[in-house]
Amino acid sequence: MFYFNSLFKVSLLATAVALAGCGGGSSAGSNGGSGTGGGTGGSGNGGNTVVTYTAGVYPAEAQLKNFCAVPRSGTDPYTNQAYPDKAGSAQYEKMWLRSWSNRTYLWYSELPDLNPAGYSVEDYFDLLKTAQTTDSGAAKDQYHYAENTAEYQQTVTDGVVAGYGIKWQLRSATPPRQLMVTYVEPQSPAATAGVRRGDSLKFIDGIDFVNANSEAEVDTLNAVLFSSSVGEPHQFVFERIGGASQTFNLVAADVSTSPVQNVQVLDNGGSKVGYLQFNSHIAHAQPQLIAAVEQFAEQNVSELIVDLRYNGGGLLALASQFGYMVAGDNIIQDRIFEKTQFNDKYPTTDPVTGQPLTPMPFYSKVIDYAQGRLTTTNLPSLGLSRVFVLTSENTCSASEAFINGLRGIDVEVIQIGGQTCGKPYGFYPTDNCGTTYSSIQFSGINAKGFGDYADGFTPKAAPVFAADVKGCPAADDLTKPLGDANEGMLKTALYYAANNSCPVTVASAAVAQQPQPGTGGLAIKQPDIKKRSFILENKINQPIR
Repeated sequence: MFYFNSLFKVSLLATAVALAGCGGGSSAGSNGGSGTGGGTGGSGNGGNTVVTYTAGVYPAEAQLKNFCAVPRSGTDPYTNQAYPDKAGSAQYEKMWLRSWSNRTYLWYSELPDLNPAGYSVEDYFDLLKTAQTTDSGAAKDQYHYAENTAEYQQTVTDGVVAGYGIKWQLRSATPPRQLMVTYVEPQSPAATAGVRRGDSLKFIDGIDFVNANSEAEVDTLNAVLFSSSVGEPHQFVFERIGGASQTFNLVAADVSTSPVQNVQVLDNGGSKVGYLQFNSHIAHAQPQLIAAVEQFAEQNVSELIVDLRYNGGGLLALASQFGYMVAGDNIIQDRIFEKTQFNDKYPTTDPVTGQPLTPMPFYSKVIDYAQGRLTTTNLPSLGLSRVFVLTSENTCSASEAFINGLRGIDVEVIQIGGQTCGKPYGFYPTDNCGTTYSSIQFSGINAKGFGDYADGFTPKAAPVFAADVKGCPAADDLTKPLGDANEGMLKTALYYAANNSCPVTVASAAVAQQPQPGTGGLAIKQPDIKKRSFILENKINQPIR
């Protein structure tokens, strides 16, 4: 398991993956399948027909989808249905990507119309995104990626990832490199062995992680950190806080992620403050969040601190539910959580489901995520008009929607930590021929019509801009355990809760502890930015992102 600046690969059941592609434009020929809104395909063997590229002409997706260079056979274990693959070619796969992107990509007008000849399927998909930048100069689309569908499905349904159970923080990718442990998953190989938050990686299988500078060594380091398979053993040497070295022999395993951790009630000068570490908006976080809120309600907490510093996003519906659990009916008063906006081809209709666009409410009921429907079971709530959020550059997507949704109904959000990643966007992860593609398809705005935070939310003692949030900058203090009242971010939040102001030393401390770049040489892989939001059409025609 290699957790970098990423949401653990999770969403709803494969229903979201299996949604049929929709098409438009002229037909590619007589071969194809059927699809929602994509025209009617004929029958035949895609491998016997050449599908050609014509600039400006986009064949219907339904004529192209599931015609594969290497078709899968048998039954999908997650849907219990036969794989839809038919004999086709890489050209079919690339032409489907082209038509699908032209119709559903949020910034389709900014896409180049590239002839797919000469590109692999993967390389061609990588080019089907905008090259535009945000106001700060950052890439407008940093969230465009593909992954193996089988691996995706394992994590979407089970919350399971193969690896060692370590969440890392990369402080320098080039020599002298620095890679730190931010936390380990409970019951994982790393946790069982005794790896701890704050440990700094020094060696892997005898290779000097800090200084190695040959291609072979760097390739080995990347392979171990990014591609560990179940049963694969490796030796890790860490420097612990205080300078001592310790060696761990770890064997990769299927690790179940624990999205909600360190739930506790802290005494803060006589006031009761609830704290929880919320790592991922995945389906099996729902019962854990409910249990935490029930615990906080039983103990009558007057403040709540939600630690989102490593939460890359996930299900928008879960963010909506958690927003409800924080605020409750009296504060929400039937106002919406978020309104979803697609490209200008679809001002009133969801281009994937074909359903009319309706705003997402603050869901007050338990959701059956396997079936994609609301139940009749009420959620608990705290009735709080103020909430503290601990954030970093890894706080993304649904986590930012949680902040934005509460601000939209005038719940006071106090942000402690660092600037968030800036992702007011989402998509339907879509399978074709064994690869799941995620390409930005929509943006979201809150009840006040605000959604312009593409450069992230920034904590400011005196906010100036719309994406500035009242609060304090603070560093991720790896010298203390998460949930420790003396850990930097949590300590800052507790101080603010008691004094309604930032501690005077926090700004300088945050600057002093920022990661420092290396001096040059071969780099290990940069963090794989897989910060996600997901949609699933449920039985009440509400989108769940």
